[in-house]
Amino acid sequence: MRILTICFSLLFQTILHAQDGTKVDCRFLSLDTQNEVPKMLVLSGKDAQASLTVPTGSISEKMTCFSLTDTFTFVSAADQKPIATAKISPNIKAAILVFVPGPSASDKPTWRIFVVEDSAKNFPDGGAFVANFHSQDIRFVIGETKLILHPGATYGVPIPTKRDSFNMAPVAFQFQQDGAWVGASETMLRFLPKTNYLMFTFMDKSSGRPRVVTFQDSKFAVAE
Repeated sequence: MRILTICFSLLFQTILHAQDGTKVDCRFLSLDTQNEVPKMLVLSGKDAQASLTVPTGSISEKMTCFSLTDTFTFVSAADQKPIATAKISPNIKAAILVFVPGPSASDKPTWRIFVVEDSAKNFPDGGAFVANFHSQDIRFVIGETKLILHPGATYGVPIPTKRDSFNMAPVAFQFQQDGAWVGASETMLRFLPKTNYLMFTFMDKSSGRPRVVTFQDSKFAVAE
């Protein structure tokens, strides 16, 4: 009887939570430089909507996203039709939603959303977040970190400890292609506390060449 009572209590709490809905602090960006994501509407509360413009080349400001379930739907501001959905785990309180172009439909791009939890695991202070959207392995060097990432894998790289007098450290990426490693980029980046990089690797359809797209994200301390 006691076990039955406990189970009923847990079920009742789950139902209440579902009725209350889920709120997530979201930020947005798009990886498509050829097509703009249409202006959208997003639920910011049970009876509230907010307009959303997804930027290319930068990360948007934070806004509250709301859903009665763990699936968040984004609709066109023009005709209210769904543009994309994102499934966000209930334990995620802050996320960066990356709009990735999908296959075209009727000469219009479709969109998928890649959810990145905005946490210390993915974004060590002053480090970098790397996601492999290539269909094969990639390997990279960021400071003293050397790693191979399989397709679909991600990794939060800590801030390099070995930096020059300008806080610069080497960053290099290679793609696996036809059994060989192909260089994609090699540069120096400045690594500072309260600043992170987001790095996405993929094959550019238009050029057929490997690409690394980097976004910089500065997080300033909140004044008390």
